Amino acid sequence: MTHDIHPTAIIHPNAKIGANVKIGPYSIVGEHVTLGDDVVLHSHVVVEGDTTIGAGTKIFPFASIGHAPQDLKFHGEHSRLIIGKNNTIREHVTMNPGTEHGGMETRVGDNGLFMTACHIAHDCQIGNNVILANNATLAGHVTLGDFAFVGGLAAVHQFIRIGAHAVIGGMSGVESDVIPYGRVKGERAFLAGLNLIGLERRGFTKDDIRMLQKAYNQLFADDGTFEQRMEQVTKDYADQPQIMELITFAREKSRFPLCQPSRKAA
Repeated sequence: MTHDIHPTAIIHPNAKIGANVKIGPYSIVGEHVTLGDDVVLHSHVVVEGDTTIGAGTKIFPFASIGHAPQDLKFHGEHSRLIIGKNNTIREHVTMNPGTEHGGMETRVGDNGLFMTACHIAHDCQIGNNVILANNATLAGHVTLGDFAFVGGLAAVHQFIRIGAHAVIGGMSGVESDVIPYGRVKGERAFLAGLNLIGLERRGFTKDDIRMLQKAYNQLFADDGTFEQRMEQVTKDYADQPQIMELITFAREKSRFPLCQPSRKAA
């Protein structure tokens, strides 16, 4: 097993280091850290706590990974941070482990891009292929679905759910759950439609997108109650898995309501 570890790096002898790992100058790897094969820590990276980093993940200078959560209720209990494969974690990113109030585990999926100075707080559950732009901030217990995008300087309130393929506009404050495929924006974020550009880039067909748009228009129309509209959409599109994913998300219990369109904007 070969490594490329700079002589100024400090690696605890109990840390588990995979094959072909590169650790740059002045980086620190703690006692309970596991680094998968082909992980790269550039200079001045600190990885602490019970933290596992999947194969092929690259972490850039001054990232702080696995240190104690920024939660006054945390009192040193043993919790974990699990980061998947092939992520890119840029400069000054912070990721914290879980707490006893959130299952003791923060989990980050595969193939994510975490741009400079973004923050993943305790107990977050992050899907695959996500992007957090510069200075995007997720508070504790946030759930972020696959292929979701969070714009620069956006802030997501604790316990918020963001569905798969959703996009959060830059500088948005997200205080309500965001449906899968949704697009939200604004100082106090409102639902501004579907993530049409993202869906095209992800290879959704024109028919798929038209169907989603039709169901979205029906779901967020003005007539009847939201529950009645959900019932009708469920009947009309029961054979459409993407639309049923949206309905399932809307029906799940949550601390917060769904983000809704701005009637002013309309």
